[in-house]
Amino acid sequence: MRKPFALALVLFFVALAPATAGVEVKLTLPVRAKIDLQGRRSVALAPFLVVTREGGGEEERMRGGSLDIQREFERYLTKLIRRETSLKLVDSGPLDYPTTDLEILGANRDFWRAAGERWQADILLAGSLDFDVQDKSGYRTEEYISPFDGRVYYRQVLIEQTGFDFDIVLMVFDGATGERLYFDNFKDFKQFEGESADPLAGMFENLASLENRILNVFTQKSVEATRILLTD
Repeated sequence: MRKPFALALVLFFVALAPATAGVEVKLTLPVRAKIDLQGRRSVALAPFLVVTREGGGEEERMRGGSLDIQREFERYLTKLIRRETSLKLVDSGPLDYPTTDLEILGANRDFWRAAGERWQADILLAGSLDFDVQDKSGYRTEEYISPFDGRVYYRQVLIEQTGFDFDIVLMVFDGATGERLYFDNFKDFKQFEGESADPLAGMFENLASLENRILNVFTQKSVEATRILLTD
């Protein structure tokens, strides 16, 4: 007698539970800028350090050495800041770094305070760049139908591909105090068919993918997010 009674009790409570359904909706949500620009009106771009990876050899690092990564990135960043922010860009000129170790450099408040005083800039941008153009060609197995006997065979086919790997470290400093306000690492990899892909085009494909994240350092951005709304 106990089992039928227990089963009936469970069914009774299930019947009392409200039926819920989920509706998927897309929302546009604001994402605040990573640094506070209130009271800060000018920015100076310090020369970004270009990192050379150890090892790899000529086959792995193909044509990236012919590209002036520092100049192209700083030109891109200049256009981005002018287009998307109200910050005034201050000419910085060359800078003699006391070290290339980013951790030590980022903690050197006296160095960045002196640079901010020299350039008369409210915030300073600095960091490092690592751009690799890699030969990703390789063999792939594919099937084909023989025109002679109609049977399916497998063969190895050489697929020529080029990979573009961009690694950016971005640091933001207060020009008055030398304090590091922000630090982040942005990475992107793109792979394209063909062995003779243009490194400059590949680099800007990487930057196009990273642009919203870079912009969010200085400006509020909007992102789309999916949420489930429960309805009775």
